Amino acid sequence: MQNKSFLSAVLFVIIFGAGLAVSYAMHGVTTSAGSIIISAVAFIVAAFVSSSVNIANPWDKAVVLRLGKFQALRGPGLFFIIPILDTIPYWIDTRVITTSFKAEKTLTKDTVPVDVDAVLFWKVLDPQKAALEVADYISAISWASQTALRDVIGKTMLSDMLEGRDKISGVLQKIIDERTEPWGITVNSVEVKDVLIPASLENAMSMQAQAERERQARVILGDSERQVAEKFGEAAKTYANNPVALHLRAMNMLYEGLKQNSTIVIVPSSAVETMGLGSMAGLTALTMGIGQDKIAKENETVQEAG
Repeated sequence: MQNKSFLSAVLFVIIFGAGLAVSYAMHGVTTSAGSIIISAVAFIVAAFVSSSVNIANPWDKAVVLRLGKFQALRGPGLFFIIPILDTIPYWIDTRVITTSFKAEKTLTKDTVPVDVDAVLFWKVLDPQKAALEVADYISAISWASQTALRDVIGKTMLSDMLEGRDKISGVLQKIIDERTEPWGITVNSVEVKDVLIPASLENAMSMQAQAERERQARVILGDSERQVAEKFGEAAKTYANNPVALHLRAMNMLYEGLKQNSTIVIVPSSAVETMGLGSMAGLTALTMGIGQDKIAKENETVQEAG
């Protein structure tokens, strides 16, 4: 618009100045009334030309109406209109425009109040429809986006909304594009920025997630115990068919316990007889043997250190 004002002023000065110059040059030939008429004509022509010139930016389209009827779309660049007959009520921006919109305290399908923020990317494809089919296409797009967002939220479960934002964005884009297509507007994309839920519900969801983790841990532990029990059952079957292996295993367990913990172990006589370790005298001898082995190892350690 600044370029238009500057160009209009320059054209007005040039044309009117040329008229004054002609009037001054013909001052000796014509009367003073003739000079005034030439100056007036020059003024009218300069005003007509300066008001008819217009400049549109590369991204603008000018909607020209002639006596209230649609005439043409002009621009970009320099163009002229007929003053008084032609008017330009709208300058349509054909670039991609971003519009943010939100839905506050809207109930989901499972009756959870949420606040959703989203961004709409759109552009005008048909400036004529955008100017003639809707009074204010920018406000219309904003309201259409909000109502579409509320409709989608009301038909979506909270869990699906939190996990599938891309799906919701695609549904919103389709709905809004269908509503704005008669206005000559296309929707490039819709992005759901944030989904806010009440703080109390966040705490409840956190507790639910923690309980679910504990449940999974207990299931894993129970499954581990089941596998251990199965292995013990297989081992028991092996020992049942091989008493010698059972006796050797029992002696090994007793030996390891005596070697690691203490030289005194209280074992019921029935358990000793079951394991086939002999009488208490034999068990005592086994214990003494283990103790002597320990003493011998300690002496060897002392000699090596000396």
